[in-house]
Amino acid sequence: MGSDVVIIGGGIIGLATAVELSLQGAQVTVLSQQFRAAAAHAAAGMLAPQAEGILPGAMLDLCLRSRALYPEWVRKLEGLTGLDTGYWPCGILAPLYVDCLPTPQKMEGLWLDRAAIAHHQPGLSTELAGGWWFPEDGQVDNRALMQTLWIAAQTLGVTLQEGVAVHNIEYQGHRITQLQTSAGVQQGDTYVLSAGAWSGQLLPLPVVPRKGQMLALQVPTELEAPLSQVLFGTEIYIVPRQNGRIILGATSEDVGFAPHNTPAGIQQLLSGATRLYPALKDFAIAEFWWGYRPATPDECPILGASPYQNLVLATGHYRNGILLAPVTARLIAALIGQSNEDPLLASFSCDRFAVPAANTLR
Repeated sequence: MGSDVVIIGGGIIGLATAVELSLQGAQVTVLSQQFRAAAAHAAAGMLAPQAEGILPGAMLDLCLRSRALYPEWVRKLEGLTGLDTGYWPCGILAPLYVDCLPTPQKMEGLWLDRAAIAHHQPGLSTELAGGWWFPEDGQVDNRALMQTLWIAAQTLGVTLQEGVAVHNIEYQGHRITQLQTSAGVQQGDTYVLSAGAWSGQLLPLPVVPRKGQMLALQVPTELEAPLSQVLFGTEIYIVPRQNGRIILGATSEDVGFAPHNTPAGIQQLLSGATRLYPALKDFAIAEFWWGYRPATPDECPILGASPYQNLVLATGHYRNGILLAPVTARLIAALIGQSNEDPLLASFSCDRFAVPAANTLR
């Protein structure tokens, strides 16, 4: 069967791109090996270009552009589906245990000293020296967003094939001819590779899994919500949801696709979280999980043209897949549908790595 565009990967990048292309009138098919395995299901949903401390340059520009798109983007998705994405521009507080002088990437944040941060967020560790307040950062409920994107894609007529594994990408010259999948042959005019941490298994791209373990706590019913913004600490983040859950994350482990939560990983999270916000030690643990971030050598995504004329790359988003979904979808859809290559894409080309030429790709 054929489509205008076949997207390999049903995670947040693949679904967001499918929705954007469909809104432009394209006939789109998404091949999803396992929807629930997507990294976005295992994320915390932070929208944190400033709290992450990303250095000035193309990556920060991309992240800030995407954060600016978020309000309109989620309104569009919620309007299509009637679902709530949990988007919450609550701001992010980045506490520190040592004094920190202003640096260029922090200039849009507000430095709070020891007294100011204690007033801003009661209950924090008394060990803190202060912290940065980033009022424009925020969060989205990543699981709700994924469900909303899936339903939006269905509503728009995108063909969603769940449980379909791509075994081989076949090509002739510099063009993809078809995909060999667990559901048979798939063909399209244009292909998008957005398979996340699994992208390197299909093409020799420098995208590898970085395992992240996470857990959720539940605020006791007799308590008011103790946190009104995300806490982005040193090697720990604490993300309060509006439904009473608090997400703790995340480890970053170079262990391939090794599964399961581990005592060491969970201990690291609990230790960091209860040091930063001691009251959490008495909250009930609601859930543990893990996932795989798609990491590249420079921790920036691979976007745009590939060695194949009809294959576009949208992968390797590492820690920022949730944040970068709207801008990635817009850039990739414009590239495919309008042949409009945004100058920003040049900084995220696969050419910055030693990617083999088309006639040597497997």
